[in-house]
Amino acid sequence: MGTVLGAMRNVRWHELQHAYGSASQVPVVLSRIAWGDAPNADEALSDLERWIGAPPVFDSTAATVPFLWELAGTDTVRDRAGVLDLLARILAAGSTDHPAWTRAAHDAVAARRETAAYLAEAPVRPASAPAGAEAPAQAVRAAAGRLLAAIDRHACPACPVLLPREA
Repeated sequence: MGTVLGAMRNVRWHELQHAYGSASQVPVVLSRIAWGDAPNADEALSDLERWIGAPPVFDSTAATVPFLWELAGTDTVRDRAGVLDLLARILAAGSTDHPAWTRAAHDAVAARRETAAYLAEAPVRPASAPAGAEAPAQAVRAAAGRLLAAIDRHACPACPVLLPREA
């Protein structure tokens, strides 16, 4: 697995659940998002959204969020904007039956607010990016800006106060 997503092996995925059962497949799906070709990565992101980002959150959601942040910050990931949008959907989702899962997932999203702020201000075309990289970079900036705004205005019954907001 290398350094990107390397810590996934430390999570007991088989003990966690998503919308359709065991979360044991989550590492494979995250890997497809990280290294798959465009159709494979898109399908994996869609699968993950249905599994952990559906209106209710699951115990696997909070475990997955740090890896989504890692993917959002990795230049080689094909749909970083889609990953950021999934993080925003997780922040908007909740489970009335499991408020602790909701709070854990929301805290995990909000914990990396500084990453969203960085990505929202990142140059449209980093010096290391090839020509033509402007459109994906603009999509990442826009998605990061939306996520940042969602974190800053987040309020739900499970999260009376998330993290202190920057002034």
